[in-house]
Amino acid sequence: MKFLDEAKVYIRSGDGGKGCVSFRREKFIPLGGPDGGNGGNGGSVIAECVGGLNTLIDYRYQQHFKAKKGEQGMGSSCYGKSSPDLIMQLPLGTQIFDAESDSMIADLTEVGQKIVLAKGGKGGLGNEFFKSSTNRAPREFTPGEEGQESWLWLRLKLMSDAGLLGLPNAGKSTFLAAVSRAKPKIADYPFTTLTPQLGVVYVDKKEFVLADIPGLIEGAHEGVGLGLKFLGHVERAGILLHLIDGTQEDVAGAYKTIRKELKAYSAELAKKPELVALNKCDALTPAEIKEKSASLKKASKKKTWPISAISGDGVKEVLREMLKVIEEARKEKEN
Repeated sequence: MKFLDEAKVYIRSGDGGKGCVSFRREKFIPLGGPDGGNGGNGGSVIAECVGGLNTLIDYRYQQHFKAKKGEQGMGSSCYGKSSPDLIMQLPLGTQIFDAESDSMIADLTEVGQKIVLAKGGKGGLGNEFFKSSTNRAPREFTPGEEGQESWLWLRLKLMSDAGLLGLPNAGKSTFLAAVSRAKPKIADYPFTTLTPQLGVVYVDKKEFVLADIPGLIEGAHEGVGLGLKFLGHVERAGILLHLIDGTQEDVAGAYKTIRKELKAYSAELAKKPELVALNKCDALTPAEIKEKSASLKKASKKKTWPISAISGDGVKEVLREMLKVIEEARKEKEN
């Protein structure tokens, strides 16, 4: 399925049905009272958060969503039928913005969450409603209320427990493929991954969701490349695993480039827990691993984990460390 994380849609709720003007006319009752029924309510447009989706591709080809009008009232005190609501099923992590003001309307963070985006119009009143002791034959009625309409932006930010960071060709896709059943495209050249990938990682009979974010480059926080779109997907991650390509010369510089982009994009994102791993150690000598690990530790002021996504060396230990942080975050959320 093709990945799409942004879509613009038009929504309109249904108008209410108009009320009816009618009088009871039967044999032997030539002058019966008013019996015009009320109109039905128009359908509302509702956003529902559902599991099992991780793309907005369905909203690329259908951009207009209109709920049906309520039926109008009829004689013999018959009320018009209300129209059903129109349900828009959206993936977990979708944010909904008003297209004009760019203000957030809803943030779908729980499966089953429902938000009314446009309320259906109320049905109009029939003349039966207006009868009284002084007004025995009213001809008044009201039309149904008009529905609401607006243009919306849907923006998806993936819900993951952890996110992979690194420059292009740092080995993020290889790492994700090694620790989960995800099958991202892997090749020995930069920008192999063009869309975020999710994988479920199993470690010590426990699991968490890991997101592979396409390689960031300098200037990503200003939208260089597809930086802004990619950075948004790690905002919800509980912990970041920063992979550094151990085969390059300046591992400290590579680390500082990504950290600079994180801080420029969001102070909150830069404060997230982070593990730093020197990847591709299978292609390095023990002396090179020691030297580059020391350089990376000095630049990051954090413990450096030497690993190889291909051979699996050090990977289990990193996953266990990530799981510790994720479980602590889950406990805090529950409390």
